[in-house]
Amino acid sequence: MQIHRLSKPLWVVAILLSMLLTTSGAWAASALKDFNGKQSAIADYAGKGKWLVVMLWASDCLVCNEEIGNYTAFQTKHAGKDATMLGVSIDGAEKEKDAKDFLTRHKVNFPSLIGEPQQVASMFQELTGSEWIGTPTFMVYNPKGELIGAQTGAVPTDVIESFIARESHGQKSE
Repeated sequence: MQIHRLSKPLWVVAILLSMLLTTSGAWAASALKDFNGKQSAIADYAGKGKWLVVMLWASDCLVCNEEIGNYTAFQTKHAGKDATMLGVSIDGAEKEKDAKDFLTRHKVNFPSLIGEPQQVASMFQELTGSEWIGTPTFMVYNPKGELIGAQTGAVPTDVIESFIARESHGQKSE
């Protein structure tokens, strides 16, 4: 398994960037909130000089429940150094208690946001240009805050680490 690097012709990137500049404010203002009820966005966490690995999850997702320990271990290993995790629950307001229980039960050690399922799916499609399939889904942002990879399904942490190492090496040579 590998993380799929997002690649588009330059003109597509320019169009998408202009669309993101005009729509990202809407996502920041309405799609996500933290578990204290404060409006938030992925952009609040990206571009902080570290890699950001975003995990879109649901409390009733079997794979999410089985694999979350690997991602908390990734956070422990990398947070103070080169990368950090961010969770985005698609449980929405109706299942917010289930999402909070998931975070507590699994001792999740990275920040998580929550949004309505359809809004998160639309956000993913707008950000990646890919169809929303389900949870878990991962997005990887480079230290500059650019979304450079996305993958649906559980992604082993060694694959994430290899992707980051490969992309870090590529960025230094650019």
